[in-house]
Amino acid sequence: MTYRVRNIGIAVALAFVAALLTSFYVTNYKRHVQRGEDQVTVLVAKHDIPVGTAGSDAAGEVSATQVPRRSVVPGAISSPDEIKSLVASQETFAGEQITTQRFSSVAQTGIVGQLRGTMRAFSLAGDQNQLLAGTLKTGDRVDFVAALHLPGSQDVFYSRVLIRDLKVLQAPPPPPAGGKLTGSVGSNTAVMLALTDNQAQKVQYSLANAAGTGGDRWHLELRPVTHDADSADHLDSFGSVLKDGLSAGQRRAFGH
Repeated sequence: MTYRVRNIGIAVALAFVAALLTSFYVTNYKRHVQRGEDQVTVLVAKHDIPVGTAGSDAAGEVSATQVPRRSVVPGAISSPDEIKSLVASQETFAGEQITTQRFSSVAQTGIVGQLRGTMRAFSLAGDQNQLLAGTLKTGDRVDFVAALHLPGSQDVFYSRVLIRDLKVLQAPPPPPAGGKLTGSVGSNTAVMLALTDNQAQKVQYSLANAAGTGGDRWHLELRPVTHDADSADHLDSFGSVLKDGLSAGQRRAFGH
């Protein structure tokens, strides 16, 4: 009799524990389902966001909406600030949730991630002197200065700073260790600059104008990192260079 009572007691205790576990599971499941139905705020694309779009631009093409928590995709954002410093590395279609997984840092997207609107990447080949090889670093700012030959003339040139404040997207490699900056044949290298499409036309014309002259009619000049300033734009020629700084009497004596 004692043995049977003990077994019954064990069975009742096990049934009670099973009932508690079942009740705990059901309660947690209900909470999980209810939590999954909670409405949370996410951002969705109002229009397609193509690859290469700046996060700051994409931030203006989103709208907030409420979705069940269970419908939130991984990496979904609730604030435009989360992508403002990034660039779209994958396309997001209209109506889709905006996620950090489809955006990358500018460094990860390379040169193309630094281009916007009319900006273009322009590879400029020249010798080590012209491109400041060994001095120029990626991220520096430079001016493009050139002397252009007046068409139809024998030896008339005009020089000026044609384009200012260009960003260096990729600096030229430094000269070999122990080498010297030189403009000799075979020393050509290249720099990648960020120009607008119109600026690229000016550079291309300058290069064509200097063709066959040994390539010494243009150079890059490095701008200061801080407190940079520009002199007034002007043209220089033989006369202006020679007479610059002379008094009126000295200019008259020059006779030109």
